[in-house]
Amino acid sequence: MEPVIDQAFAAALYSEGDAGLDTGASLLAADPTADTELFRRGEEFVRRAWERGWQPADVVRVVRRELDETAAGLAAGLIASETGRYERLPPRWRPQLDGLPAAPPRNRPDRFSYASALLGLYRLLLRLPAIEPVGPPPGTSPHGLHLPPAHDEPRMLTRIRALLAKAEATGFPEEAEALTTKAQELMARHSIDEALLAARTHSKEAPGACRIGVDAPYETAKAILLDAVASANRCRAVWNSDLGFSTVVGFEPDLEAVELLYTSLLVQGTAAMTKAEAGQRAGGRKRTKTFRQSFLMAYAQRLGSRLAADTARVTAAAEAETESEAAGMAAPQLLPVLAARDMAVTDTAERMFPETTTTRVRGATDLDGWTHGTAAADRARMSGARPEIHGRRGNR
Repeated sequence: MEPVIDQAFAAALYSEGDAGLDTGASLLAADPTADTELFRRGEEFVRRAWERGWQPADVVRVVRRELDETAAGLAAGLIASETGRYERLPPRWRPQLDGLPAAPPRNRPDRFSYASALLGLYRLLLRLPAIEPVGPPPGTSPHGLHLPPAHDEPRMLTRIRALLAKAEATGFPEEAEALTTKAQELMARHSIDEALLAARTHSKEAPGACRIGVDAPYETAKAILLDAVASANRCRAVWNSDLGFSTVVGFEPDLEAVELLYTSLLVQGTAAMTKAEAGQRAGGRKRTKTFRQSFLMAYAQRLGSRLAADTARVTAAAEAETESEAAGMAAPQLLPVLAARDMAVTDTAERMFPETTTTRVRGATDLDGWTHGTAAADRARMSGARPEIHGRRGNR
């Protein structure tokens, strides 16, 4: 006779609708001896996700997006159990695992509900598509993309993180601007130093990639903001709107900068939007959605313009500094070094995404939202934008 677990899976995982889930859950709820095998097969589904290019944060994000928070917790429990079998994890995995939500207790609130939720999760995991890998799955040797070394966070990034945290926490726009500007200047100096060091030592370092969630609502504006931050930090961002993330390609110090700065600017922008919206509502306005959409679109567009405008000035200043230091010495010049790194990033991005499409951006329709968003971007401006040689950008 076919095992209960196989009967339940045949009913729930390979059919559409709730009826199959109910049938499968009933079979499992009536047979406690299937519990161990049920969880083991969940770990197997998670392992298959790694082989298709997914990482822990990606899986939890898509589960939360497609199902609910309970399912995200169930996925987190499977991920923690599955990854516990490896002696060494790929780079970037440990912070993702540390950020997983808590797993709910097994068989609660009752066996049927728990089995139904698990089967719904398994149905989703089984149908996850293959995506572009940004590193090796656990248990395999690194290959393809450059992987960052496994070491503690550099002191410079710790300082940058602290500055951005203060910028997010302060209620004074001028202080936030000064803190964010200082953080950006440190990022720029760190990136330039890394680029010149790599050139002097003939480093074989190659670009890598990471994925950053771009969550609803107003995901188009958020993707534009991330693209602007990535471009200003000599990276390429490719947005996958269907799966709710952008893949950012670049050298490791620049990837770290993009993630830190984008997260901070999004927090600052959201806080400014909430404050401006409260003022609008106090005046009798009710068009909340159009106001927010226009605000964030203006915020993203304005920051992109300012970052791009600052690029030429900062690049020229950095080039003059390196020329002065290199007088009479056989030292690399900054502009050719940056151009070579930009070309390497572009080549890597095009290998990962040979086909990209342009997304049509919906126009902003709320003048007040646009005006307030532009003003918020001006307050968060980056007077120390990172030097770059611009490459093409694409949306997926």
